[in-house]
Amino acid sequence: MHHDVHADDPHAVHRVDGAGSDALAGQVRWSPANSLWNGLMLAAALLAPFHATPGALLLGLGTTAAGLLLGHSVGYHRLLIHRSFACPRWLECVLLLVGALVGMAGPLGIIRQHDLRDWAQRQPECHPYLSQHNPWWRDGWWQLHCRLVLAQPPAINLGQDDNGFNRWLEASWRWQQLPLAALFWWWGGLPWLLWGVAVRISVSATGHWLVGWFAHNRGPQHWLVEASGVQAFDVPWAALPTMGEAWHNNHHAYPGSARIGLHPGQSDIGFGFIQLLWWLGLAWDIRTPETLGERAGLTLVQRAVAIS
Repeated sequence: MHHDVHADDPHAVHRVDGAGSDALAGQVRWSPANSLWNGLMLAAALLAPFHATPGALLLGLGTTAAGLLLGHSVGYHRLLIHRSFACPRWLECVLLLVGALVGMAGPLGIIRQHDLRDWAQRQPECHPYLSQHNPWWRDGWWQLHCRLVLAQPPAINLGQDDNGFNRWLEASWRWQQLPLAALFWWWGGLPWLLWGVAVRISVSATGHWLVGWFAHNRGPQHWLVEASGVQAFDVPWAALPTMGEAWHNNHHAYPGSARIGLHPGQSDIGFGFIQLLWWLGLAWDIRTPETLGERAGLTLVQRAVAIS
C-alpha cells in the first residue's frame, strides 16, 4: 500500500489520494459496453475500404487529425487532465466537446483512467493492466474490451471538473456521434459515414492503445524517474500522428508540461497549437519544464531500452 506524493508538488497526480490503496491487486473483467462499442466500430471500419472515395478518404483523414489534435491532445490531455495551460471557458468547452467526439471516453472517464494509471505507474509495483507490460495481443484485448477492478483502489477527487457540462458530455459522449453521422450520411452517403465515423473512431482508439503499449515497453529514453516502478519510452514514428504525444518518456519526466517534444528534432504539433492560441490571446499560464522547476529523482540518460 502506498501514499500519493505531496499536493504541493507541481509534478504530482493531484486528484488521487492513494492512502490505504493498492495498485497491484485486482481483476481484469470484460466490459460489455466498451467491447461492443470498439468491436462495432472496428467491424464497420473493415468495410470502409470497399466503399472508398476520394472525398471519404479526405474526410476520414481530416476528422481524425482534427480530433486527435484539438480534442485528445490539447483538450483532454494537456488542458483537462494536466492543466498545463489556461484558456477561456467557452474555448475549453469546445475543445472538450471535440475530445468527446474522438470516441474513446467522456471527460470524467478519461480523467479517472489517466490519473489511476499515472498514479499506479509511480508505485514500486502495479497491475500489468496499468503498466501495459503484457504481450501486445493480451494488452490490446484488455485495454479495448475490458476494465480493471482493483481490490483497494485509490480515491479520485474530480473537484471543479465535476461540473454540469462535463457530466453532460460524460453521459452522452457516444451519442455525440449521431449528429455527425447524420451530417456525413447526408453529404456523402455510406462512404462518408464509414470513413467519417467508424474509421475515425477505430483508428483513434486502436492507435491510442498501440502507441501506449510501445511507450511503456520499448524505445528511446532521455529520462529515468527513479521512484517509479514503470518507466516510459518515446515512440518516434508516432510523433506526427499523435500530435507530439508519442514523446512519452518526456511526458513521464514532466507530466505537467504543455510542451512534450523537449529535445531537438522532436515535433510537437499540440504545443504549436497552444502557442498559436497564446498568440491569439486565447491561452495563458502555459507550463513548461522551465516554469515547473527541477524535479527531484529525475535522471537524464540517453539510450534505447526494450523490455523483453
